[in-house]
Amino acid sequence: MKKTIIFGSIAVALIAVLIWFGAKNSKSPVQYETEKPFKTNIVKKTVATGKVIPLEEAEIKPKVSGIIEEIFVEEGAEVAVGDLIATIRVVPNVQSLNSAQGSVKTAQLRFDNAKTNYDRTKGLFEKGVKSRSEFETTELSYNSASQDLKNAQDNLQIIKKGSAAGMGKTANTYVKAEISGTILEIPVRKGNQVIESNTFNAGTTIATIADMTKMIFEGKVDEAEVGKIKNGTVLEVSLGAIEKKKYPAKLNFIAPKGTEENGAVQFKIKGDVTLDDEFFVRAGYSANADIVLEKKDSVLSIKEALLQFDKKTETPYVEVKTGEQEFEKRDVELGISDGINVEILSGVTAEDEIKIWNKTSKKEEDGNNNN
Repeated sequence: MKKTIIFGSIAVALIAVLIWFGAKNSKSPVQYETEKPFKTNIVKKTVATGKVIPLEEAEIKPKVSGIIEEIFVEEGAEVAVGDLIATIRVVPNVQSLNSAQGSVKTAQLRFDNAKTNYDRTKGLFEKGVKSRSEFETTELSYNSASQDLKNAQDNLQIIKKGSAAGMGKTANTYVKAEISGTILEIPVRKGNQVIESNTFNAGTTIATIADMTKMIFEGKVDEAEVGKIKNGTVLEVSLGAIEKKKYPAKLNFIAPKGTEENGAVQFKIKGDVTLDDEFFVRAGYSANADIVLEKKDSVLSIKEALLQFDKKTETPYVEVKTGEQEFEKRDVELGISDGINVEILSGVTAEDEIKIWNKTSKKEEDGNNNN
């Protein structure tokens, strides 16, 4: 009888232990927290990378070929239209020089002959021997020969010195500023040979001038975003050289044709940048432009991390609390997202408690830390 009681007690205790373990294992090892939807402003942006450059920039090129004789300005100097930048010493071409000298000699001979005829005809006309018409014909030939000689002499002077006598500071050998602004670059030095700008040659750049008070942002956007922007869109331009400063800009150009870069099609954009006097913005600064694609104020939202997606249909859903550590699946319709918060169009209300499915309980975290 005693043995029966002992064995019975042991059996009851064993059953009780098994029931306790079963109840403990039936509970979820993770205690999930919840969050409620909230209202916030969501701004969907994209970033265009590029640089800031002057709106007006001009390359100053010589009108004659030769050697840089003197440079009168330095990089960074402010110039106005007509200011002298450099002078050029012409090195004449031997063949052209010989031809011009020959033309002068020929013109001189014709002039001497025409002058002799003119002097003789004039004397005879004054004596009444020659008619007025004969005198006027001789006078015309004399004046024509005189002009031909002058033209030949001027042409020789231009070939030798780059300009005709009497031209002063308007000579082609004087290189002047064609726009007002700042000298950005002078790629030549005194003594360098330069080539004139003509139909067949772009010519040597003497200096680059730009108006630094008018700057534009020039960058590129991906084809996925280019259809969402338009002229007049407001940009916020951040410069790599100036921290914690953003300049407002307005988009005024979107390229009609894209270019492929690293497998993606990029479209060039430009925008007028509004500057201030706080910092001096230099040409060529690298820049990023934040472009607002879409914006909504005070919309029902949740954190994007709360979303889950069906493995088969890829439909977004959340798990809503229905009881103590009990949740039900609800499909949701989404609006715009800024990468952190996402707009909820339907599926949950502001009172629903949504499961934080990807966050472990504190007990589990403590256990992992102890291990």
